Amino acid sequence: MKEKKKFKTETKRLLDMMINSIYTHKEIFLRELISNASDAIDKRHYLSLTDSELSAPEYKILIEANKEDHILTITDNGVGMTKEELEQHLGTIAKSGSKEFMEAVAKENTPEVDIIGQFGVGFYSAFMVAKKVDVLTKSVKEGKAYLFSSEGLESYTIEEAEKEDFGTIITLYLREDTEDESYSKYLEEYEIRELVKKYSDYVRYPIQTWITKYDDVKEEEDKDKEDKEPKTHVELETINSMLPIWKKNKSEVSEEELNTFYKSKFMDYQDPITSIHINVEGMLTYNALLFIPKKPLYDFYTDRNERGLQLYTKGVFILDKCKELIPEYLRFVKGLVDSADLSLNISREMLQEDRAIKKIAGNVEKKILSELGRMLKNDREKYETFFKDYGINLKYGLYEDYGAKKDQLKDLIILQSYNQDKKITFAEYKEAMPEGQKAIYYASGENKDAVGKLPQMDLIKAKGYDVFILADDVDEFMLQVLKEYDSVPFKSLNQGDLDLIDEEDSKKIDELKETKKPLLEKIKAALPNVKDVVLSKRLVDAPCCLSNDSGLSFEMERVLKNQNHTEIKADRILELNPNHPVFAKLEETYDNDEELGNTYAKILYTQALLMEGILPDNPQEFGKDVCDLLLKK
Repeated sequence: MKEKKKFKTETKRLLDMMINSIYTHKEIFLRELISNASDAIDKRHYLSLTDSELSAPEYKILIEANKEDHILTITDNGVGMTKEELEQHLGTIAKSGSKEFMEAVAKENTPEVDIIGQFGVGFYSAFMVAKKVDVLTKSVKEGKAYLFSSEGLESYTIEEAEKEDFGTIITLYLREDTEDESYSKYLEEYEIRELVKKYSDYVRYPIQTWITKYDDVKEEEDKDKEDKEPKTHVELETINSMLPIWKKNKSEVSEEELNTFYKSKFMDYQDPITSIHINVEGMLTYNALLFIPKKPLYDFYTDRNERGLQLYTKGVFILDKCKELIPEYLRFVKGLVDSADLSLNISREMLQEDRAIKKIAGNVEKKILSELGRMLKNDREKYETFFKDYGINLKYGLYEDYGAKKDQLKDLIILQSYNQDKKITFAEYKEAMPEGQKAIYYASGENKDAVGKLPQMDLIKAKGYDVFILADDVDEFMLQVLKEYDSVPFKSLNQGDLDLIDEEDSKKIDELKETKKPLLEKIKAALPNVKDVVLSKRLVDAPCCLSNDSGLSFEMERVLKNQNHTEIKADRILELNPNHPVFAKLEETYDNDEELGNTYAKILYTQALLMEGILPDNPQEFGKDVCDLLLKK
């Protein structure tokens, strides 16, 4: 007798809200139904371990499309459901049979069972594409078959039925196509293949469907049948891979297999630089397969590129870009994570708070950095190739969040060395430091030639000290965050005191500074944009240079200016070389003609600006001063 019953929770409003909230794309229904089928087979297989009569010769999931009647059927030979279970698990939204089964297993102290899905909402996704759903099921527990039928409104019916084998057949009477949505596409072979490949490729049981095959025709017959339709027949074909490559032991997978998987999965035509295979079992169980592309993918520098790893739970695809699994500075890493400890219907909000996700993300980050450290140590050429394209990401990672990750990243940074004419690590710089060197020196510049022409380099070269050449905008910000490496401070060539001259020479300049104080004050008065005018302890051959106090550097000013922060400027300190003939000439000029002395001072200041790559605020005035001097007798 057919029984009509109402859903035990709220009616259509709750059902509509649940479907539309949890499932963004209608195609997800097939994933959910396949997952439920796999779950049911898991349960039957588990029960068969203690009762061999319950086992099946072959476990499988069958998808059949009936285009004529607009019907899609998903069949499994799993555990099936009793009448009571139908009411509990399909008649009550969010009633989880899987969760209860897991709890029952735990009470019996039996081994952990790998079951997909911890929420009972997946079945209802069928109503996104179906106007009516029938569930014909026969449970291994009592051997009776029942038919559940509903249109997804307020009620459903249950009646006894006939079914030969254990398991469940779900029949979807698809909705009619509209201008905005095609439902008949889910009956096409290619669409079924594509959705299974995308969402359920690695479900452990065979997912089969009927595939049209073209018959082979003999060559001589072809000539007579050119205008006739080719003969076809249909075959039952398994369309999922079943065993994920990431769940295999690392030793079982060749590099060629990994490269092939990567290129097909992430649409790249080149092999990756490296792959990282992670297999963790314990309180937290997950597998991960990660790749670093040889070159940034085509959309890496566009707004379309989002960071994130693909997320699976027990072989079932959940999200394409799970950004919670990877930090921003590692956004170039491609790959996936498959965890047994996540629910199938986990939402974005839940991901942000999920402890398992956070722990997995932390472990994944450590593994990536460990692999990069190994590459740097054992395959320097490959690492330098990697760093050329992705090093800037590591630099930003070190700089972001006030250097929260500087300890993890500092030994992965390589910068251009002036002396060694190649990229080296901070440790390698320190190891090569001459005795007596107290700081790690750096200067911003496009290349070695540009840095080599800086007036501050004369004394550095004389001492034989090396200098890091900073070419990227983020470099100086990064070193400001680091401050030191292994107790050795970083020091800019044009910031603060370089401490490069001996104590006696330093004392002489300090004494001379007091003697020349009136002259320095006159020069400072002539240069309103200058914070101070001092005698330099860093110059050898050049007459002058610019420096500033510790804080905002000239390079930082340039970067901020490019970001339209034109009001932010570094302090300018004009340093004069007291041993240069120009200084004596300047002093003599001020004694005889203060106005001319001011002109000399302005020209020297502009020269210092230009040597730092800074354009003068008033180039016309500079040009006029030079012309006036040329015309002066």
